Amino acid sequence: MSSEPDAKKAKQPVRVWCDGCFDMMHFGHANALRQAKAMGDYLIVGVHSDEEIRKNKGPPVMNEEERYEMVRACKWVDEVVEDAPYVTQLDVLDKYNCDFCVHGDDITTAGDGQDAYHLVKAANRYKEYARTQGVSTTDLVGRMLLMTKTHFTSDEEDKPMSIPHVSEMQGKPKDIVSPYTGASQFLPTTKRIVQFSDKKEPKPGDVVGYIQGTFDLFHVGHIAALKKARSMCDFLIVGVHSDKNANALHGQNYPIMNLHERLLSVLACRYVDEVVIGPPLAVSAELLDHFKVNKVFRGSRDAADNAGGDIFAEAKKRNIFVQFDSGSRMTTADIVRRIIKHRLEFEERNRRKSKREVDRMTENDDDAGDDGDSGKK
Repeated sequence: MSSEPDAKKAKQPVRVWCDGCFDMMHFGHANALRQAKAMGDYLIVGVHSDEEIRKNKGPPVMNEEERYEMVRACKWVDEVVEDAPYVTQLDVLDKYNCDFCVHGDDITTAGDGQDAYHLVKAANRYKEYARTQGVSTTDLVGRMLLMTKTHFTSDEEDKPMSIPHVSEMQGKPKDIVSPYTGASQFLPTTKRIVQFSDKKEPKPGDVVGYIQGTFDLFHVGHIAALKKARSMCDFLIVGVHSDKNANALHGQNYPIMNLHERLLSVLACRYVDEVVIGPPLAVSAELLDHFKVNKVFRGSRDAADNAGGDIFAEAKKRNIFVQFDSGSRMTTADIVRRIIKHRLEFEERNRRKSKREVDRMTENDDDAGDDGDSGKK
């Protein structure tokens, strides 16, 4: 018998829809998109406008153009749809030929308290993935609202910073207490790092580039620098500073996010091929030789001048140092200033969001599963 009908009916790619605010995009968002992409072949991500977010949730920290750019830079995203409706619509899924919508297993409500996914759920075009524990946009805003000028300082300049004794952490089994990022609840695992890694190696003849930084509260400024660096090499290696070195460079309360949180955000970027975890502050001959680096990059907005010496001396000696302007003026400090400037608005936003979720959990107490804020909506 002929197999011609089967040949004509080739398997169509599964198109997946995923939407959200993606405000202050972090590794929790990236992991959500990784899981969404794994459910199909082509991932379309709808990003809500500033107006939609204000109407349903409160003021966003990042504006819509910044959020669109951040989502486009995630390596699991195939297409971005701007100004997506907050309540997911069936006609939008149809317009982009999406088979179904996916979202985390947490509760997401619109401004009127209604489930933002009730339409796609009713049509049986909804699937869930496990939320990422230990991080959310609400959590990051909270960390910045709790910032104090003396958090990282001591009375004596050479006095070592005190770390809380284990007895002070009783009753907080999920907390990871760090002298730099004491608010973090992220539990790092090798499995998560492997999931985010491409496991790529440079090919023979590739120009290998290296750039390093703190990459705290991963933002469009970081994206612009990494994109520019990647355009000047074939394989880009990124060094992510340890918490200690990050604090030495930036001072005060930095970093907001710990090393492993920052590492995952960098790994999720489509312009990054490999990451070095906590490299030496000064770019050493050993590092350059080990990775066979051909170019060492420095963006115009990094804090290397605060290191107390020329950390790029070896690269300059080898004539492989490249300094560039990414074109972006965004810094982590700018984000913190936004939060502090609008402190009361964000505190109220967090309070309202928590209340809506608690109210909905109470209403659905019998069938509500494990809840939480995946950071998406």
